[in-house]
Amino acid sequence: MNHDFDVISAARNWRTDASASATPHDIVTGVYASDVLTLEGLKTRLSKPTFKSLQATLERGATLDPTIADTVALAMKTWAMEKGATHYTHWFHPLTGSTAEKHDSFVSPDGDGAAIAAFSGKELIQAEPDASSFPSGGLRATFEARGYTAWDASSPAFIMRHANGATLCIPTAFASWTGEALDHKTPLLRSVEALNKAVTPALKLFGASEGTRVSSTLGAEQEYFLIAEEYFYRRPDLVMTGRTLFGAQPPRGQELEDHYFGAIPDRVLSFMTDAETQLYALGIPVKTRHNEVAPGQFEIAPIFEDSNIAADHQQLTMQVLRNTARKYGLVALLHEKPFAGVNGSGKHCNWSMATNKGENLLEPGDTPHENLQFLFFTSAVIKAVDDHQDLLRISVASASNDHRLGANEAPPAILSIFLGSELTEIFDRLESGQGGRGSEAGLLGLGTNVLPPLPRHAGDRNRTSPFAFTGNKFEFRAAGSSQSISFPITVLNTIVADAVSELAAELEAKLGAGEDLNAAVADIVKATYTKHKRIVFNGDGYSEEWHQEAEHGRGLLNLRTTLDAVEHLTDGKNGALFAKFGVLSDRELAARQEIMYDIYFKTVNIEGETTEYMARTMMLPAAVKYLGELHAAGGSRAVKALAGELEAATDALYDATQALSEHNAALGGDEVHEKAHHMRDHVLPAMQQVRVAADRLEKLVAEAHWPLPTYRQMLFVK
Repeated sequence: MNHDFDVISAARNWRTDASASATPHDIVTGVYASDVLTLEGLKTRLSKPTFKSLQATLERGATLDPTIADTVALAMKTWAMEKGATHYTHWFHPLTGSTAEKHDSFVSPDGDGAAIAAFSGKELIQAEPDASSFPSGGLRATFEARGYTAWDASSPAFIMRHANGATLCIPTAFASWTGEALDHKTPLLRSVEALNKAVTPALKLFGASEGTRVSSTLGAEQEYFLIAEEYFYRRPDLVMTGRTLFGAQPPRGQELEDHYFGAIPDRVLSFMTDAETQLYALGIPVKTRHNEVAPGQFEIAPIFEDSNIAADHQQLTMQVLRNTARKYGLVALLHEKPFAGVNGSGKHCNWSMATNKGENLLEPGDTPHENLQFLFFTSAVIKAVDDHQDLLRISVASASNDHRLGANEAPPAILSIFLGSELTEIFDRLESGQGGRGSEAGLLGLGTNVLPPLPRHAGDRNRTSPFAFTGNKFEFRAAGSSQSISFPITVLNTIVADAVSELAAELEAKLGAGEDLNAAVADIVKATYTKHKRIVFNGDGYSEEWHQEAEHGRGLLNLRTTLDAVEHLTDGKNGALFAKFGVLSDRELAARQEIMYDIYFKTVNIEGETTEYMARTMMLPAAVKYLGELHAAGGSRAVKALAGELEAATDALYDATQALSEHNAALGGDEVHEKAHHMRDHVLPAMQQVRVAADRLEKLVAEAHWPLPTYRQMLFVK
């Protein structure tokens, strides 16, 4: 059977009834946020007193009044049923990193043999899923099953559609019976409030009016790969682990640099349009789509939103991409490194702070050297990143992201800040006491009168920096493509809240002593930059010279692997920081550390067992069968030697995985830290040896005998 022909034929005939998309006019006028119960939508369905009470919670942070719950629930149910929903679910973010949902019908028996549609305020505000069935890191024992979901009124309810109906999804937090957070949303919401409480007093020192509130904003770019669905299901490694554990490099990869921003293939473009229409209906403001660097790699990016809503929308974006790809005979791969030897995928988090009046606090304006407020908050970010390099690194740590960080496609594991030439010069001049403007931006001439002169930014971009200032925001580029962005943003919000509160206290003291505002801010910015400028680096983050300078010359942390980083999560300074702002208790922090160790161990263990299975049951039999054919024609010593090498490496991998089982049995324990380290130090190297032998063998065995779709097929057949 010619599988390649089948896949190519499918690519040419991908169109289905479901592929018809809305017209541009429909998308603009009728589709956007059509499946979202917006604040304006609620306003038309609620009485004025009820709406004002809810609005006070959403816009001013007032405590939610439970007495309005029944009224809101009725409005929500009526709206959802008008949209075709038959069920509702409390949609939450457990510590798996994915989302969770349990559907309940609106239909309830009325006791007279009939049924009514019912949904009460109690059902809106709280539900009770099984807490023991989700990761808790020791917060809950197996027999302690009670958990609660609590309605998050700040994130709007929405409709998720499927082929035979629709479901009302109510964003919720998830907590244990004892009130401890078992999710990613609760700490994120706490961190948003911590940032508000820290930044608002600082803004008042700069003359902000009463009633000003501050939240963090976020736009998360999403990179992903697309491969033909048939190839996916013929690769046990992709099905079980999300990445290819084997695969010889094809003659052509990304070295011609012709895929980036290239013309998008027709089937892929139709998939993108379909997915974007669904995202528009969910109120997700996707703005950009394009080919990424690697063949078969793409990107979608939204514009800024409040960070809590952006985190919800990011989870929905991943879900829509996965679901929609199947309609077009494709599979969306969100793993950080699905293919060795080509670029992996990240999730760049564009972060800033904004007031409820729409002011971006990291907007430098036309004269950043004169913008005291901008310089104050920027210096607070510099201080935050320097003081808490470890937390930012931990927030993006995972077994999958380890394959990507530090390669020539992603920032190194060393945290540094790129400010650009103009901003760096401004801070340098402030430090030296000169003041004044830095590099002029000016116009960029293009050498021909046909093309207009372009306004030139005063600083270039730096794609090797893990944390870069990009004009009016900071781009945290180290987050992995498959992870929830909630924890990285929780960390960012909290560390910046800490830095701002310290600098604001200094500023208030200076003003209280009669010092002029301009002079006081200049002194604080100068002292902060002088103390923390070691974290600023505008050069090549990939160079070996930088690694040496960062680690040995500047004393910056280089936490190379997930396990190097995660062990620092419960360090005293981190526990004190999260406790100070009420974001995570010591127990909640320790639980997250245990879960990170556990997920690391299980991820690598699944990969190790899958590697052994594929080597023994697919590659070795293929080599033996091919050797039989070659034997009749005189044999091949090279194939025979490599087959022996593959078998020996597979035996060594089995020994490495078995050694852990025997060790645990002897001790009678189940220490997850030790198991995770064993995976990193013994199983991963053994897996690599199996791969080396198998990939060399792939280049010798006839294609008709090789049991797996190759990189050439998966990356280039679209």
